[in-house]
Amino acid sequence: MTALLFISMIVLLIVGVPIAFVLCGSSIIAILSTGDIHNAIVIQRMFSGSGSFTLLAIPFFVLAGSLMSSGGISKRLVNLCNSLFGHISGGLAMVAIITCAFFAAISGSSAATAAAVGTIIIPEMLKHKYDKDFAGATVASSAELGVIIPPSIGLIQYGVATGTSISDLFMAGFLPGIFICLVLCVVAHFLCKKQGFEPSKKATRQEKIQAFKDAILAILMPVIILGGIYSGVFTPTEAAVIAVFYGLIVGVFVYKEIKLSDIPRILTDSAITMSTVLLIMSASTIFGWILTKLQIPQAVAKGFLGISASKYIFLLLVNVLLLFIGMFCEAGAAMVILAPLLAPVAQTLGIDLVHFGIIMMANLAIGMMTPPVGVNLYVVCDTAKVKIEGMFPYLVKYFLALVAGVLIITYVPQLSLLLVNLFGQ
Repeated sequence: MTALLFISMIVLLIVGVPIAFVLCGSSIIAILSTGDIHNAIVIQRMFSGSGSFTLLAIPFFVLAGSLMSSGGISKRLVNLCNSLFGHISGGLAMVAIITCAFFAAISGSSAATAAAVGTIIIPEMLKHKYDKDFAGATVASSAELGVIIPPSIGLIQYGVATGTSISDLFMAGFLPGIFICLVLCVVAHFLCKKQGFEPSKKATRQEKIQAFKDAILAILMPVIILGGIYSGVFTPTEAAVIAVFYGLIVGVFVYKEIKLSDIPRILTDSAITMSTVLLIMSASTIFGWILTKLQIPQAVAKGFLGISASKYIFLLLVNVLLLFIGMFCEAGAAMVILAPLLAPVAQTLGIDLVHFGIIMMANLAIGMMTPPVGVNLYVVCDTAKVKIEGMFPYLVKYFLALVAGVLIITYVPQLSLLLVNLFGQ
């Protein structure tokens, strides 16, 4: 049964079957091979996997991100960051990175961040004679912040898969996300200085004030959402609903960039996105049930502990594994498959599961800007009209910096746990 489960999964992946059907199909094949498990268990487990109240946060955060993107939020965030940092060497690259960080605190999605920010900032960078391959690589690399900085769909998936507090994961993701943002800014600054890319004209004080006024409602959204979660005023699921309501009011009645005729399109696009995520989650439930029945997590734990009983060696091996898996598997799918396998081993070694969730997310986020599956690359290629091979020299530099950042996050747990220890319940 174990052999059939993994062989069928690998075969289905190789032939290009969507990941939800890979998980479900390989599970069905494994169940049929035994003859002593009723087929109805597949439907039962899939329904139970998508029936969690916590999972309601995913469709609402996806919808909130779509509303804010269509409502002019990303444009105002770019203008504000440009007025503050555009005049520095590599300023527009930093603007792209910092805007991605801001938008990440709204959308929870890496691809949405790449699309919303890239559409606006890349043409602006080209106007100031930045290399288009560098512009594309910068947005593709920094859009990964969309799944690290809360609210993060990936962290919700990890929390549901391992039973870890979503609120604690959101608190834990904030400082590592800011740290990764700073790492990317430093790399961008030195790359731009070396290449001699032209900075923007320094904004006047009045222009800065005006940009801040225009963007104040955009800035307030993550403050309200994360502040409410961290203070315990509302749960992540309730915060997602508030985010939708806020985005709708701002986009329709304040900025007036969303027309009533646009709402059906926004709802349809959001429904398609979130249905994909939830289908993967429900399919992973039956897959996870079979893994547990076959005692595969225990076998994985035994295998890792057989290599070394040191948690530091274990974390290094996990980093290598996740970086490799992230190149070939979408981050959300990798999270729901691997979290139930790796988290018990981490817990056995005394690693905090909240910290371990951030480690997993930070590693898998890098996969979003590495071929062949890196979704951010394809979004940026379409936006900037560039090719992956052209961006590759810049992507390698960002990749090395991100790996160094992930290692620091891995071996300095207080970076993830400081806010949790201060404000966690």
